[in-house]
Amino acid sequence: MSMMGQLMKPKKTEITDKLRAEINKVVTRYIDLGHAELIPGVLFIDEVHMLDIECYTYLNRALESPISPIVILASNRGICQVKGTPDLVSAHGVPPDLLNRLLIVPTTSYNEGEVRSIVQMRTRTEGVEVSDAAVELLAKEGVRISLRYTLQLLAPAQILARVRCGGAGNAKIEEGDVREAEELFIDVGRSRKIVMEGGKGFI
Repeated sequence: MSMMGQLMKPKKTEITDKLRAEINKVVTRYIDLGHAELIPGVLFIDEVHMLDIECYTYLNRALESPISPIVILASNRGICQVKGTPDLVSAHGVPPDLLNRLLIVPTTSYNEGEVRSIVQMRTRTEGVEVSDAAVELLAKEGVRISLRYTLQLLAPAQILARVRCGGAGNAKIEEGDVREAEELFIDVGRSRKIVMEGGKGFI
């Protein structure tokens, strides 16, 4: 390898525990002297049940630091096995020792009024015109199926509305456009039913 290549090669240095401790010591001293103020960041971990026991061990240790961030964990799992363990089963797939340190925020399903408001906000944000009847249908389907599926229907329904209006760019989505989009793009429940009823036709 040439001398120039060696000079241009980026050097990678791992941050050791000793170096991290020294930096934390300096930061803590600045805070104690009033030269600095600690504003904790926020670490959001979605699908937290996918973490294994080693990740949880590190999280537990990191949370004990006085300069640790605010950690928000999200999971849609009930009782399940903690990954990386042979037989540890816990709520949300989180080890009990970490679970005991958390404040748990309960969530509930959206009602029809909330889905309607979300659909209206989304259409305003995307500049899509939707009739009142179409919004009502989307709100009902959002409760019956899912909010995600309802919001995903907006794009194909808008294309169908443009086709119906002869390619006009500002075509309003009507109830019929939403129903046609539902026929073209099925939700996971209908897909599961098709697989269950005609399972022999699949590999």
